[in-house]
Formats: sequence, C-alpha cells, structure tokens
Amino acid sequence: MGLFQAFNISASGMTAQRFRTDIIAENIANVNTTRKSGEDPYCRKIVTFREKNVTPFSQFFSTSKNPAIGNGVKVTRVFEDHSTDFIKEYDPAHPDADEDGYVYYPNVNTVVEMTDLIDAQRSYEANATAFEASKNMAKFGLSIGQS
Repeated sequence: MGLFQAFNISASGMTAQRFRTDIIAENIANVNTTRKSGEDPYCRKIVTFREKNVTPFSQFFSTSKNPAIGNGVKVTRVFEDHSTDFIKEYDPAHPDADEDGYVYYPNVNTVVEMTDLIDAQRSYEANATAFEASKNMAKFGLSIGQS
C-alpha cells in the first residue's frame, strides 16, 4: 500500500462521517417540523456507505497488485426512513392538526440521533488517528539517514 493511498483511505472515511454528521444534524433540527412542502411531516434521513472501487471476485486472484488493499469509503445514498411511523399527538389547537385534532410529528428520535452522532464522531476520530499515524510514519521515513 502506498503512503498516499493510506492518506486517501483515511480522508475518505473522514469525509463520509462528516457528511453523516450533517444529515444527523438535519434530522435533529427538524424534530418538530410538522409540515414540509406538502402534507407529510419531515421524514428522518439515513446515510449508507460502501467501499470505493471494489474488486470483483472473478478478478480477485488475477490482479498483479495486492487486491486486499482497501480503497476507502464513499456515500452511496441518503434515503428517507419510511419504515418508522410518524409520532401522532393530540393537539387540536395546532395549525397542522387534522380534522380529529391530531398532529403528526417526524419519525425522528433524538436519542437514536444522538447515538448515531456519537458513532459518527468516534469513526471520524479513528480515521483522523489513522491519518496522523500515516503522517508520522512518512515523517519518520524521511528522517532516516539524515543524521
């Protein structure tokens, strides 16, 4: 594995986790948004990742370079969570209440979002630590023979 490839892998992980953090922040910011450009309330968004440039199994043993080397990570999609129900609350005075007096709030659970945020933060920190270790190895490699 080349030195710059190690930098790229760590940097892609940090970029992906930063994007995930932004989506989690958007979910938390819209926890009380009862209407979004239509009739439905805000719907929680989820980010999925995937490895970059996956080597197909048919070519796994035929490549000249080591195919087990990682390539980093990329965001594959951001989708809305339609499997979780909206939160239904009785509040007939609310302007977005239906004819029965119920208001539908987003399917955003603050505890789940904060847990995901901590996970994203820890993953970002792990990638930053790996980047720093790669940088220190490069510095040490350059200093060999200077004395």
